[in-house]
Amino acid sequence: MELPRAPNAKRTRDERRERAMNEQAAYGTYRIRRIAIEGFRRLQSLDIPVRPFMVLIGANGVGKTSFLDALTLLSASAAGRLGETLSRFGGVAKLLTRGKCEEMALAVDMEVPGYEPLRYRLQMEPRGAGSSITQETLSQQKSDRPRPFFYIDAHHGRVEYYNTETKRLDVPDWDYNPGEPALSQVPRMFRQPEALRRVLATATQYHTLDVGSRAPIKLPQPVKPADLPGANGEALLPFLYSLRESDRPRFDAVTDALRAAYPDFEELTFPPAAAGMLALSWKDKKFESPIYADELSEGTLRFLWLTALLQSPDLSTVTMIDEPEVSLHPELLDLLAQLMREASARTQLIVTTHSDRFVRFLNPEEVYVMDVGEEGGATITPADTLDLDRWLDEYSLDEVWRMGRMGGRA
Repeated sequence: MELPRAPNAKRTRDERRERAMNEQAAYGTYRIRRIAIEGFRRLQSLDIPVRPFMVLIGANGVGKTSFLDALTLLSASAAGRLGETLSRFGGVAKLLTRGKCEEMALAVDMEVPGYEPLRYRLQMEPRGAGSSITQETLSQQKSDRPRPFFYIDAHHGRVEYYNTETKRLDVPDWDYNPGEPALSQVPRMFRQPEALRRVLATATQYHTLDVGSRAPIKLPQPVKPADLPGANGEALLPFLYSLRESDRPRFDAVTDALRAAYPDFEELTFPPAAAGMLALSWKDKKFESPIYADELSEGTLRFLWLTALLQSPDLSTVTMIDEPEVSLHPELLDLLAQLMREASARTQLIVTTHSDRFVRFLNPEEVYVMDVGEEGGATITPADTLDLDRWLDEYSLDEVWRMGRMGGRA
């Protein structure tokens, strides 16, 4: 017997969905256009365009995961979590390009429909056992001004922000935290800078899913509001249950993907496991009894989680996935590439992979090749800027990669 809907549950979900749709309408057209990274681990000096769907390929140690980590740090700066994120990474000194840089800088350009892009830059250096923000700027070129207009202009502890009441750059008159960027603290008085802050603050990185014996995805889960399946699948069941009840087309898209991947799959159900707890049951054509989450294979659980994640209507504007191919059968990778390509219409999707079979199902404009330059710093090159046409006439993209014609090999 399935759990009944809680009183007013549908109304609450509809209200959340309406808010999400309003936010998407407000911010959905804002997208990151370029990313620049300086002095972050092996990423000594990178400045690249960002596309809706980009897959980073390359050998171990070239900086693919570091690229995602740099974006995660930038996200933390907008969300007011820079200090705790730096601590988790070991501090600025630990992150600096070894022996080559004394400061680290992260910067983005964000498209603004009908206007010049917003440009945000954050620069940090080690300071004793901690760190110091040495520069932070948020600016935009205006048609009526010869020089950029600054919303935030901070240097070595002196912070100024544009005050709409005084019509000038002023210093904060509140209890300002010098350990966190101004972007997360100044008043939110402008639509476009607030859009940039939100886009960065909500950027989310997903690592390899935990599928150990006591992993959250294998256990019953509480009935609760869930807009995403969770970084480790800890909300997968309430998310799918809610999707089935309030957004049937998306739930059907999840089950359609599962049927395409597993021809014997029939349906997902969510029987109650205890008071207020859901279990997941997988119906297979060849078995009378359902299969439960803790009985599914690692690859099946990971594919289910990825499919649910990519179908979520509440994906952040930037979504990062590290090595999604882990444990997946090679024949699933074509379908995974299709699901990611569809999701990139709703989120800027940045993925890392070591799988040449996954690359087989990608287009050159979706692939970025990472290598190590002569001085030890990482380089990154969009595959469609390489001279590959004559090779792709005879070989698939993964074969061209294996032959070493596009770099990114050990």
